[in-house]
Amino acid sequence: MDSASTAKMESARTAYVTRKTNETDVDVSLALYQFGPQTIRINTGIGFLDHMFHALAKHARWSLEITCKGDLHIDDHHTAEDCGLALGTAFKDALGPPAGIKRYGSAYAPLDEALSRAVVDVSGRPFAVVELGLKREKIGDLSCEMIPHVIQSFAQAAGLTVHVDVLRGFNDHHRAESAFKALAVALREALSPLGSIDDVPSTKGTLA
Repeated sequence: MDSASTAKMESARTAYVTRKTNETDVDVSLALYQFGPQTIRINTGIGFLDHMFHALAKHARWSLEITCKGDLHIDDHHTAEDCGLALGTAFKDALGPPAGIKRYGSAYAPLDEALSRAVVDVSGRPFAVVELGLKREKIGDLSCEMIPHVIQSFAQAAGLTVHVDVLRGFNDHHRAESAFKALAVALREALSPLGSIDDVPSTKGTLA
C-alpha cells in the first residue's frame, strides 16, 4: 500500500459513539490509527476499568476518550458492560468496511509473572472465548467476573472473533492487565495496512 493510500485509510478511521440507557450514559471517541502523540482520557467511575481501557488504547496505538455516568449505586455490571459495548460499536464504526488490513492478529504479553495470549480475527462475526482464571472477587471496584465480560461485550459489538487466555501468573491484577495488553497488540497487528485500500482479506470477497 502506498503512503497516500495508507494516510487516507488512517485518517478516515475515527468514530464518536453515544450510548444512553436508563442505566448508563456513555460517550466514546476513538481514532484507530495514531502514530503521533496519543490522547487517552478514560473516566468510567470504576478505577480498574479505566486502567484496563487505558492499557488497551495505549498498546493498540489508539487515541481514546471514554466517559460514563452509570448506576454504580447498584453495582458495576451495567457500567462495565455498556462501556465495552460502546467501545465495540465505536471500533466497528471507525473501521468501516474491513478492507486493506491484515485481518488476523496474535500476541503474547507478559507482566512480571503473568503471561497472556490473544488471537484476533476482524471477521465481522462476533465470538469471544476469554479464559483469565481470576480468583479474587474484585480488583479495586471492578468485579473479576466483569473483566472477561467487558472483552466479550467489546468483541460482540465490534464484530470480532477473539480468543484471550492467561497462560500463567498468580497476581490477578497482573493477569488481567497482561490480557488487555495482549489483546491490544493483537488488534494493532490485525489492523495493520496490507495490500490495497480496497482489498478485502477474504476469499469470499466480503467479511460478515
